[in-house]
Amino acid sequence: MEEEKALQASNSIKPYLERLTLGVTRVLEASPGVSEVMFIEKEPAERHAIISWEQKNACVLPEDLKSFYLMTDGFHMTWSVKFDDNPMPLGCMTINSISKLNRLGASPIYTLPNAPTLADLEDTDDEGGDKDQPEKPHLDSRSLIFELDPCGGNGKVCLVYKNTKPVVSPESEIWFLDRALYWHFLTKSFTAYYRLLITHLGLPQWQYAFTSYGISPQAKQWFNMYKPITINTEQLSEEADLFVNKLDPNKVFRSKNKTPVLKKKLPSQPPPSQKGQAGASPKNPTQVGGPSRR
Repeated sequence: MEEEKALQASNSIKPYLERLTLGVTRVLEASPGVSEVMFIEKEPAERHAIISWEQKNACVLPEDLKSFYLMTDGFHMTWSVKFDDNPMPLGCMTINSISKLNRLGASPIYTLPNAPTLADLEDTDDEGGDKDQPEKPHLDSRSLIFELDPCGGNGKVCLVYKNTKPVVSPESEIWFLDRALYWHFLTKSFTAYYRLLITHLGLPQWQYAFTSYGISPQAKQWFNMYKPITINTEQLSEEADLFVNKLDPNKVFRSKNKTPVLKKKLPSQPPPSQKGQAGASPKNPTQVGGPSRR
């Protein structure tokens, strides 16, 4: 009886999970060596909790992030790979809950008296901003910065309000703060960042693909084994928001088990009078398609 209830609960969660993860769970489960794809279901955030957060921090959440929290109070999904027949944790996708959407730069790093804050450690000589990149955030009172994803200790993905005077502007961006306290622009909206998170499968250090120095050699090996569902990481780095908004989950996760139309047409024989001309035409598609299959 209990097993039937658990099965019914799991079936009711499945459509919700597919919608929330854009179907990436199926991609992971079908990947070689992947095991233990785990998703923690979270209840929607209470509307009053969101209003309370906005009042406490004197700013308004972006509409897409607010809608996300009203659907699920945070996001956590992990997956492992089999290493010597034992599961080894590898991928991790996290969005902090509304209660853990904490501001950076204000509290001390250590619990010692007069301990420095992140704002104290910020490089004041690096004012940021050049012709190709937007102006960088600041960890002092010039910006409001909130942690969206702790990135497993490899940095922090942050929701940033750069214009705070005379009042906080409703416009926000998503930035990556690496371990050396350098800023790297990711996207202009939470929706675009969420798609990046999902399509990069939560691979270790994937955020560093959007930095000038890139991911580590060890992380690159995992990237080669489980490639992100993207076309060109360099292109994403330059035009992240424009490219990601064109992502169509229906096309990305479409089943590949389809019989090519070309193979169905090959058995049909042309009339004898046109045999010489028709014999050459099937060759070109075959030759063109050959390299793409490799």
